Amino acid sequence: MLRKSLFGILVLALLAPFATVASAQTADELIAKNIAAKGGMEKLKSIKSMRQTGKMMGGQGMEFPFVMTNKRPKSFKLEFTFQGMTGMQVYDGKTAWMSMPFGGKKEPEVAPADQAKDMEEQADFDGPLVDYKEKGHTVELLGKEQVEGADAYKLKVTLKGGDVRTIYLDSETYLEVKVESKRMVRGTEVEGEAYLSNYKEEEGMMMAHVMEQAQKGSPNRQKFVIEKVEINPVVDDKIFSMSSVATDTTAATAGKAPAEVKDVTKSTGKQAKADAAKSTKKP
Repeated sequence: MLRKSLFGILVLALLAPFATVASAQTADELIAKNIAAKGGMEKLKSIKSMRQTGKMMGGQGMEFPFVMTNKRPKSFKLEFTFQGMTGMQVYDGKTAWMSMPFGGKKEPEVAPADQAKDMEEQADFDGPLVDYKEKGHTVELLGKEQVEGADAYKLKVTLKGGDVRTIYLDSETYLEVKVESKRMVRGTEVEGEAYLSNYKEEEGMMMAHVMEQAQKGSPNRQKFVIEKVEINPVVDDKIFSMSSVATDTTAATAGKAPAEVKDVTKSTGKQAKADAAKSTKKP
């Protein structure tokens, strides 16, 4: 009996490493579970456009309403309102541009290279994990780590351009709960982190409705709250064009010009008649 027990223990000891390998999950398996948790690949690919409306909350109780619009294959627009003025960051599939009237700049301008990379990444409709190989990214599983007191799988994603993102998937739901980023800004490496929560179903797809972001290690977070999600709304490609904003600005200016010219013409005509009357008077 003792011999059988010892034999059983020996067998279990020998099989234990193989059991660990068999139960371990690869990065690709985790990504597949992440996609399934969101609603499945077919559902994700069926979404051609999306509009999210909400508010940004910063320090000192400040709130800014925003509207974020995405459209396949790779168009993105973020509009936000502050002090009665609307700013925007846009990627039209080729060019990243912005309009920031808060500093007195009325005309839109092409975004600096660092910001352009972020906006292009934001325009990736499905995120970096979906079809990552086709996009030229690499993914490495770094094990598990706790996020806000819960276990999460840690995936290191090296984007095609070289920037690194570390994505944490909840060990039970397989949904993103945290994203760390490393990017170069004006020659300096900047680390940031974002926490995702309050997942809700939107037409069969699970989406985070709260995101808090900050520089890594900082207690001061900027909070984004999604209040409304529209799936497959009709979106005109023109809204992503920089010329549309320039045209609006020109039209606004041109709208005032005719009245101003008309007033000047009337004034000039009256003055000419007065001068003519004076010249015909006898001394």
